[in-house]
Amino acid sequence: MTRSTPAFSRRSFLSATTALGAAAALGLPARAQSNMTVGFIYVGPRDDFGYNQAHAEGAAAVKAMAGVTVIEEENVAETIDVQKSMESMINLDGASLIFPTSFGYFNPHILELAPKYPDIRFQHAAGLWTDGMPSNVGSYFGYIGMGQYLNGIVAGHMSATKKIGFVAAKPIPQVLLNINSFLLGARAVDPSITCQVIFTGEWSLAVKEAEATNALVDAGCDVITCHVDGPKVVMETAARRGAFICGYHADQTALAPDRYLTGAEWNWAGVYTGMVQTVLDGGMIDNFVRGGLADGFIKMSPLGSAVSDAARAQFEAAKAEILAGGFAALKGPLNDNTGKPLLGAGEALVETDIALESMDYLVEGVIGSTA
Repeated sequence: MTRSTPAFSRRSFLSATTALGAAAALGLPARAQSNMTVGFIYVGPRDDFGYNQAHAEGAAAVKAMAGVTVIEEENVAETIDVQKSMESMINLDGASLIFPTSFGYFNPHILELAPKYPDIRFQHAAGLWTDGMPSNVGSYFGYIGMGQYLNGIVAGHMSATKKIGFVAAKPIPQVLLNINSFLLGARAVDPSITCQVIFTGEWSLAVKEAEATNALVDAGCDVITCHVDGPKVVMETAARRGAFICGYHADQTALAPDRYLTGAEWNWAGVYTGMVQTVLDGGMIDNFVRGGLADGFIKMSPLGSAVSDAARAQFEAAKAEILAGGFAALKGPLNDNTGKPLLGAGEALVETDIALESMDYLVEGVIGSTA
């Protein structure tokens, strides 16, 4: 664990949380705080060129805030281990706000622990908070599928084989949305393009990620992206095989500058500092927090030197549409990749549609299966 400033005492922590709990029980606004301890938990290393690094960069911005102590723990499994880490942060370090960042931390671990600590705020990345869940739990995430849609536009222009590839960890809604968005972005360039997906089964499995990348290139895919925690292996393997690459989570330009086209990145600094400042000011964080490109939750890597003028033009035009709001990557008529109708003519799912967060299908043109 790392700390930015000395942690305040357990006695002052208990006193502060008791006061906050009493205020909430009376229906009064929470009192502004002059100091607080905030915990961040990562499923992998903080320097993974990916998901965990993006969150750690956001935590670094929180460390710079006056009156805030930040504690971090990395490589915490999506098991009972995360409950132990959260309880340690609460009981030993005095954390009153915790950001457990990995998908599998939410259910059952956060949902089991939160009722035991009603005065502690648990904010989870990617979980789907719904009415009836503990009120001291919240979820936050970004519409990063729009970033993968923009990745797909560039990929569609740069693919000579009209076959693009996707290395994915698990077939959960957020991953499926990214796969579908990548393909639909490419099909906005050429409707004949296909996207082959290979699931590795885990967030971080370097050997399987390399094997999947090689298999995609062997199958003719000449632009590769991914949704795994640490994209480094996928990026380097694909570039070494001569494929172009589109990044994810963070900027991977440095890994293969000649082959890197662009990337969908998280931009957590403003999100985290905003939530922490809300608590410092005595406010309450919403239970359901979302934002996109226009809100500063996500950003795109700079376009690489290999990107064509035509790709740049369509990329910028689509980016402007997304920034304007109400953009829909999924528009009818649209079927899934088994032929089942998803959307009829004139129907669309805009980026903010909550239905996208329960996605369980791959769209037509994606080669692969969620099973």
